[in-house]
Amino acid sequence: MLPQRIFPIFPPKVPQVSSPNPIKVALTDDHKLFRKGMIALLEDAEGMQVLFEAGNGIELLQKLSEGNLPDVILLDITMPEMDGIAALQRIRSEFPTVKVVMLTMNQDDAMILHLIELGANGYLLKESDPDEVEMAIRAVMETGFYFNDRVSRAMLSKIVKGDKFKPVFAGLVQLTDREVEILDHVCRGLTNPEIGDKLFISARTVEGHRQNIMEKMGVRNTAGMIIYAIKKGWVALDEIQ
Repeated sequence: MLPQRIFPIFPPKVPQVSSPNPIKVALTDDHKLFRKGMIALLEDAEGMQVLFEAGNGIELLQKLSEGNLPDVILLDITMPEMDGIAALQRIRSEFPTVKVVMLTMNQDDAMILHLIELGANGYLLKESDPDEVEMAIRAVMETGFYFNDRVSRAMLSKIVKGDKFKPVFAGLVQLTDREVEILDHVCRGLTNPEIGDKLFISARTVEGHRQNIMEKMGVRNTAGMIIYAIKKGWVALDEIQ
């Protein structure tokens, strides 16, 4: 049993750092007007490039298969022909390195948890402010996950209360002392280079430990890893109302 810790599990403030390599973003939504507005927003953001847009999951997967791999996909849930949930599952299976932020009007806690279980890196309501969209993209690139405060509190409260929706995780997990340290810093929102600096190891070594932790937990990404730690009581939830 790991000792309980107090971790700031809500999204870190990700600084806007200039980079010679822009963040490549793809947008998938069946409403053309929404796509055009979002594209204008993203193209106006520093250090971001819209790689392509798509109107449904099938079109998205076709473009990904052609080698157009973005860093982050903004993916609507409700679309014709192939919805975002089906597309997310295919992306996680065929393009595991691509980050995915789901877009929806649905605020249901069970849906949020289900999307994270399927491997979503973040979740944004379509009513979100433009600044939050940009913050979410930068956050998933820096830390591997993004949840805004409102969604995070609803999601984590549901886990704590043990409501009907039960995420399915691997059984008994035994972490090494080093993996416990890595998990500690991940839950604090630190990036691989930042963790490496604190532990005097390389960022590549940190990434190796993170992958081992995720394999032991049976989760797909950093978001799932943090939720697993919460579910097991390794994270103190005194901030949850």
